[in-house]
Amino acid sequence: MAALAVLAICAADAAAGAAHDDPADTGLIKLTVNEVRRLISACIVRPISDLAHRLRWSQWRRRHQARARRSHYTRRLNLELQP
Repeated sequence: MAALAVLAICAADAAAGAAHDDPADTGLIKLTVNEVRRLISACIVRPISDLAHRLRWSQWRRRHQARARRSHYTRRLNLELQP
């Protein structure tokens, strides 16, 4: 339970820090608890020699999720507007 609380606090802190930034500018979704867990695991628990690769992968994944969310919302809106 304590680990989940730490992850939730990290994700909330990252979201609060990015609140003043426009998410549309970065094209990334906010850091989620699962993404924070993956980053901590990649950086601390199982460090690898290519840390930059892990960070790029995280950005790619979040960008892909943002595109998928945008596409999903657009599709749902188009379906609701059709007569």
